[in-house]
Amino acid sequence: MNYLTNAGVLILQFAFGALVTLFVLRLLAEAWRADFNNPICQFLYRFTNPAVRPLRKVLRNIRRVNTAALVIILLLECLKVVLIVALAGVAPDVLGVIVAAVAETVDFFLLTWIVLVFVWSLLSMLSTDRYHPVARFVSSLAEPLVRPLRGRMTLGGLDFSPTVVLLGLFLLRILVAQPLSDWGTRLLMGG
Repeated sequence: MNYLTNAGVLILQFAFGALVTLFVLRLLAEAWRADFNNPICQFLYRFTNPAVRPLRKVLRNIRRVNTAALVIILLLECLKVVLIVALAGVAPDVLGVIVAAVAETVDFFLLTWIVLVFVWSLLSMLSTDRYHPVARFVSSLAEPLVRPLRGRMTLGGLDFSPTVVLLGLFLLRILVAQPLSDWGTRLLMGG
């Protein structure tokens, strides 16, 4: 790829990453039942509702998972993969696009949880206002991942459960998301 193509890919990844982040955070906020009165949740719902609301009439939630938001995330990732492949001058393979989009989605969720758990652990170490909207939002999304291990991984008065959760999330990125991504890339390149 030449420099202009690399710049185009960077811009596409940034733009689609910002959009996907909003829908991923909305999906996680609904799944973990974050406080709707939180201004961050209200922003997420207000921004994503025009796209999610029409699909919710057709797609019902599965338990607490907003399938409409998940479909939008997958469609955005598919569109991103198609545009990046088109920039590279390769004809997209349908199965390759789908596998690459699923890999990108899985990786995005894992990376989002990594950031949330890391920020949550930093906020818990610092003397921050627990009632600040950001602290409440991050806590409501990260706490359910750490809760099963809380108190079981203590050493010298320090709780290492966030470290164990982060290690598990990094391993999932390496062992699940990366092989899926490699398979999608091989399919896209005709291999």
